[in-house]
Amino acid sequence: MWPANKKIRVMVVDDSILARTMISNGLNASPQIEVVATSFNAKDARAKVDQFKPDVMTLDVEMPGMNGIDFLKQLLPVVPLPVILVSSLDLRVFDALSAGAVDFVHKPAPGQNEAFIRALTGKVIAAAGARVQLRPGSSVPAAPGKAAGVPAAAGPRLPTTGTKPALPAPPLLGNRSAMDATIIALGASTGGTEATLEVMKRLPADIPPMLIVQHMPIGFTQMYAERLNRLCHMEVREAKNGDELHRGLALLAPADFQMRVVRSGTRYTVSCQPGEKVSGHRPSVDALFFSMAEQVKCKMAGIIMTGMGRDGADGLLKMRQAGAYTIGQDKESSVVYGMPMVAYNIGAVQIQGSCEDIAGILLRQLQRW
Repeated sequence: MWPANKKIRVMVVDDSILARTMISNGLNASPQIEVVATSFNAKDARAKVDQFKPDVMTLDVEMPGMNGIDFLKQLLPVVPLPVILVSSLDLRVFDALSAGAVDFVHKPAPGQNEAFIRALTGKVIAAAGARVQLRPGSSVPAAPGKAAGVPAAAGPRLPTTGTKPALPAPPLLGNRSAMDATIIALGASTGGTEATLEVMKRLPADIPPMLIVQHMPIGFTQMYAERLNRLCHMEVREAKNGDELHRGLALLAPADFQMRVVRSGTRYTVSCQPGEKVSGHRPSVDALFFSMAEQVKCKMAGIIMTGMGRDGADGLLKMRQAGAYTIGQDKESSVVYGMPMVAYNIGAVQIQGSCEDIAGILLRQLQRW
């Protein structure tokens, strides 16, 4: 938790003087934030990090000379500084998150500067108390068969040049009736894109159906689902209204929609509707978890991961009270130990684990069912 009487010192890095000015003025309007330096490229920013010692950096991904991703790879192992990406709609934002950035915000369209500054201010405040998780060489190749859009095979992944050795595919759960009558829900926010990947890539191709809520701007959830689909053994895609749940499928809530479970006898589908914000978010982890508690009449598991605030905590408690097995990410591996901390403190979490251990905890429970 950031001290209430201490301002968050921010450095703004962007090659556009208009963007630097807009971001600096917007952040300085917050009584909790002070912009102590601005920079126009990676070389200048590296020198000013040592000079001004900011608490948080905002960073443009595309800059002349060294881009933001390469800059992060050089900077963070030496100076583990929380970084918020300020990016256009670009797949490279996920490369930067993999390199250790804490979160990102989409550059504003004309007339949307006020909403952009509100979002960036909240992310800077969250990042000030964040743990920077370095994952050097953490990229992994696509699971066999996934590049062609077909289900993953059960064999090991093939390592590729310049990547961390691939994780072997976990054993399939097999033809067990309990696995056909189980639903898993997972919710995450700040730091969750990489933490969720750490869980998902350790799960088998025939996992019971999974539903995922990750707080993310419009336009990024489809790209994130495609990334998970490339790197994980099960099929992962952005959810559509009416999608039916089945084994081997993980559905990601689309940005700006609430995703809920709908039961019809023994058949389960998802509802994806615009609706009101729940717990301050759309999509909301609570919206999904509350619907799980109310609708699911088979076995279920709930997982709450890194994120600021308490979205998902109350819903996870309802799930536990309805008989779900519940897991929370631990403090040590969370970028922001907010959502899982609140869930643990109110009794919603049965067991805690690191993002690397959660898959094993879940699989052991599935084997007991």
